[in-house]
Amino acid sequence: MFYLCTSIFIPKRVENETIYILAIESSCDDTSAAVLCNDKVISNVVATQKIHEEYGGVVPELASRAHQQNIVPVVHQALLNANIDKKLLSAIAFTRGPGLMGSLLVGTSFAKSLALGLNIPLIEVNHMQAHILAHFISDGQSRIPSFPFLAMTISGGHTQIVKVNDYFDMEILGETLDDAVGEAFDKSAKILGLPYPGGPLVDKYAQLGNPKKFTFPKPKVDGLNFSFSGLKTSILYFIQKETKKNPNFITENRNDICASIQFTIINILMDKLKKAVKETGIKQVAIGGGVSANSGIRNALKNAEKKYGWSTYIPKFEYCTDNAAMIGIVGHHKYQQQLFASQDVTAKARYIIE
Repeated sequence: MFYLCTSIFIPKRVENETIYILAIESSCDDTSAAVLCNDKVISNVVATQKIHEEYGGVVPELASRAHQQNIVPVVHQALLNANIDKKLLSAIAFTRGPGLMGSLLVGTSFAKSLALGLNIPLIEVNHMQAHILAHFISDGQSRIPSFPFLAMTISGGHTQIVKVNDYFDMEILGETLDDAVGEAFDKSAKILGLPYPGGPLVDKYAQLGNPKKFTFPKPKVDGLNFSFSGLKTSILYFIQKETKKNPNFITENRNDICASIQFTIINILMDKLKKAVKETGIKQVAIGGGVSANSGIRNALKNAEKKYGWSTYIPKFEYCTDNAAMIGIVGHHKYQQQLFASQDVTAKARYIIE
């Protein structure tokens, strides 16, 4: 049974109840739905959008249209894979932001409508907070960080170092002043003529090259903030200069160029992370976001664990890129604390961790 309080459905808590959360993620170009039973993922379905490859980047209008086409079958498949009837759901969690407004509106509208139709609570989730709390998904294998810990969220749209005091007590210590690290990878790949998304390809070729073959400047930014716009410009000028002298320069040196770019980016990230550890005294370090799938960054973090005595936490690949399972784990913890949203809730393209 539920009662209505300022347009928010609040369930009567039952001790040791089994909580089923349907989670929906639609912040960019992936439509995803997941079902969690308490803190365990029992299904996680992701529909990717191939249409953007021919444009070399995500086209917001096309992304929102694709979400409209995908969201019903994706949610249906998630429920089928979980072998659960929607009538058993305890609540629906959805990505409120940050992200592309058109994409967010599709997920938000669908979640609100379904929650209203099923007469169950609605839970809004900050996408970046979800990348951090993905570490709390229980799979019986991965270690879970204890509070407080430092989280470095690295994606196509964000680069942040966050001090995590509790599930919903987070403090941003530093962030990018311009471009995100994921954009730096993708734009560098585009300069090299690699197809979109180029970041994973840079990582692939970097593993075959010499990371110290070419040198790129590291930006001087005070504190724990980041900047990648200058690095992108220096890479562009370097490639233009070298290809003018040798038209085959990229083809002949692709692996070494990618390795050198990746080496520089990783050094920028690790320098700031080491500074954050020194300033806070916190040696528990986690990463999250799409770029945390990068093999070089994962290896750098593992090496730092051995060298500096850190405890490091690296998410499984399926929880690095945008997915609904990470939205669901936030939903689970918010459900436990009765942190529900009303039907008046709206999508937020800019949504700062508070």
